[in-house]
Amino acid sequence: MRSFQLLFRASPAALLLVLCLQLGINKAQEDTRKAIIMDLEIPQSASPNEEVTAQLIVKTQLRECLVIKSYLVSSAPIDGSFNYKYTSCLCENYPRTFFWDFQINSTVRIAAVVDIIRELNICPNDKAVVPIDANRFQVLTTLIIA
Repeated sequence: MRSFQLLFRASPAALLLVLCLQLGINKAQEDTRKAIIMDLEIPQSASPNEEVTAQLIVKTQLRECLVIKSYLVSSAPIDGSFNYKYTSCLCENYPRTFFWDFQINSTVRIAAVVDIIRELNICPNDKAVVPIDANRFQVLTTLIIA
């Protein structure tokens, strides 16, 4: 009860200061940047033996660059460029786009995977970071063969 009495006796300037400090603390806690943002574009359906193109756009909100390895994984074996792995430097203002062309005869689940790795001679001056909390990101989709 006594603390409420003190609160009501406080000057408006003190109350405004406390409110500003509280808002500043909340904003600092919510300012989290995403290490990896992925957008996988692939048709939902295709005909047997039709060539399909998968496009993966990878972005980051981190201020530092990252060395990434991007690849596809499927529920059934797929030959050709589907198995290509791309290693590149990903920086905040320079998203990366990767393409895979392949043919498939049956419905499959496909995962686009991005690993954040430690590798030299990829980013300029070898300046890259590896996040502590996660280093593998993925997006899943299904390609239906009709």
